[in-house]
Amino acid sequence: MTAPLDLTVRVADALGAAVLAAARLGGGDVAEAYRMVLDDGRTVFAKTHRDPPPHFFETEASGLDWLRDADAIAVPQVLAVDSAMLVLEWIDEGRAASATETSFGRGLAALHRAGAPCFGRDDRMTTGSRRLPNEPCDTWAEFYATNRLLPLVRLATDHAALSPTCLERLERTASRLPEFGAADEPPARLHGDLWAGNRLVDTGGSSWLIDPAAHGGHREFDLAMMQLFGGYGPECFDAYDDEFPLADEWEQRVPLHQLAPLVVHAVKFGGGYAAATERALDALGI
Repeated sequence: MTAPLDLTVRVADALGAAVLAAARLGGGDVAEAYRMVLDDGRTVFAKTHRDPPPHFFETEASGLDWLRDADAIAVPQVLAVDSAMLVLEWIDEGRAASATETSFGRGLAALHRAGAPCFGRDDRMTTGSRRLPNEPCDTWAEFYATNRLLPLVRLATDHAALSPTCLERLERTASRLPEFGAADEPPARLHGDLWAGNRLVDTGGSSWLIDPAAHGGHREFDLAMMQLFGGYGPECFDAYDDEFPLADEWEQRVPLHQLAPLVVHAVKFGGGYAAATERALDALGI
């Protein structure tokens, strides 16, 4: 499938090169992505959206630049962005090498250590198609309660995605966050949506981060997201802990950090995500 004419014109104007060929890429539940070959020899990744929320691509671009500034894990360079498109350098995908997982764990530790000015985002840009708030907060407990769990309770209520009992349990969790431990950690520089599909491995076995929901948050959140759908080896977590030791009982807090993405998925996709949310609450004793 060829790209929409409007997109090819936008890309050509932004990059100063004509688009010779464009192929639709799979994946993604929101945007449409394309591999484009330009007449100056470059190949680029471009994506668009038929009805993007305000600042949708600008937020992603600024998140990519912020992660890239940490110089910890490779991040594609933003070549062009506007209200309807994002264009990135193209990464040729390959297969993991023997050191891929260890290297990624160390790189993620360095990324988190780079820190953030606050929990949330100082530019207040929202996250994702559901536009979750990223209001600056001084503590993780305040951020996770007021910017994630409670807004998600309201969203799930509006979409009838969770039972009234489950919603009440989520509200109770939001009021008890400091009780779970490690709530006093400073804000880490998070990818924010680190499932395996948002980590590319290039032909040399190196990892690249794409499609972030970047914000300042608790570093355990990225690690919990990595475990939600799998795709990362144990060497990755071991290398991370060696580089940037995790607080005691961090593994017991994994269901706590998984609550936010589970509720998002329950709202968007339904299916078994409501039951998975209940199981996470069960594991926390809520």
